[in-house]
Amino acid sequence: MKVLAIDDQQLVLLPLQKRLVELGYEVKIETEGNKGMETFNSFQPDLVIVDINMPGISGLEIVKHIRITKNAQTPIMVLSGDTKDETITEGFELGINDYMKKPLSLNEISARVKRLIGAPVMQNEVAKSNVMIQERCVGVVIPCYNEEERLLSEEFITYIDKNSGYHLCFVNDGSKDKTLEVLKDLQKGREDFITVYDCEKNGGKAEAVRLGMLHMAKKEDLDYIGFLDADLSTDLADFDDLVKTIETSDFKIVSGSRISRMGANITKESARKIISLTINFIIRKILKMDFKDTQCGAKIFRKDVIDIAFGKKFVTQWIFDVEIFKRMSLHFGLKEAKAMLCEQPLKRWIHADGSKLSMKDSVKIVGQLAQIAWVYRAKKQTVKLEKETALHTV
Repeated sequence: MKVLAIDDQQLVLLPLQKRLVELGYEVKIETEGNKGMETFNSFQPDLVIVDINMPGISGLEIVKHIRITKNAQTPIMVLSGDTKDETITEGFELGINDYMKKPLSLNEISARVKRLIGAPVMQNEVAKSNVMIQERCVGVVIPCYNEEERLLSEEFITYIDKNSGYHLCFVNDGSKDKTLEVLKDLQKGREDFITVYDCEKNGGKAEAVRLGMLHMAKKEDLDYIGFLDADLSTDLADFDDLVKTIETSDFKIVSGSRISRMGANITKESARKIISLTINFIIRKILKMDFKDTQCGAKIFRKDVIDIAFGKKFVTQWIFDVEIFKRMSLHFGLKEAKAMLCEQPLKRWIHADGSKLSMKDSVKIVGQLAQIAWVYRAKKQTVKLEKETALHTV
């Protein structure tokens, strides 16, 4: 029995295809509406699964092609994050057989497929799946420098195997150990879900994150892109909470915050905690924002601000997070920028042994903050002058 699945997000299609093939179905996938209709004509599937909101040709247009142009009664299931009543109603009026709202489990999708077209003649016995098909797709940049001994490979693999919609981009920042080999091994067999971006020379965390974010921004099927520390001091489950916040709000950036509170497991070295409080006080003065923790290594961004935040090289190597927020306020204005940023407390953050940032580096940060204040003060004056010149020209 043949199934054709059409969705512009490959990260949605791949786990769906894998599951249905495991059950014994013959499956073809397409990420473009036009190609989907061509494949329908040649493949002649027993079932079509289609998304609604796709660039170019929408899912409803594909339904019209099947029902009206081809006059075919092939069962059609819609798998979409679009929950608008008028969309669902129009779908059924055009002749769809089922409407599934993301997120939902692969188990439920499989059961609905069997109900519509039956089980394959040579049905395979497979265990229940715990994978959820999500509405959104997320890219995560993970900077790595000499992480051969510390990289928690199993945790990363387990997470992307169980959670659809994630694409991990590991950036090897000119490591001197076997980090690149470890990353290549991690990627094997999961090339659709894991990218390894190799920098031949060490450029520092700021540049590694910047290059990774710009690289991932080129992937059209990603809705949001963020970054996370390789040591998973913030775990992936907490990162997913940041994603849930940005997808259900109008925020452009959601930043994790390591605030000690009841019900949260937040651990820091005592000396590091004192220095952090001092640094955060200075940062609040520079940004003119009441941030509790700008330096948490877990942040998620909407794609439309990636170039604003990461388009140009950062002034500093470690506290580029401050520069990101400064760039947002320069571009949008302080008031509007504040409304775009959200600081979300984490449930867990554990200081990892072997952290690259030493106590000596922490002291140096104060000098780097002074550098940021000076450089971006000059940039602000330039932006102000450009606006005034533009007004006079008009």
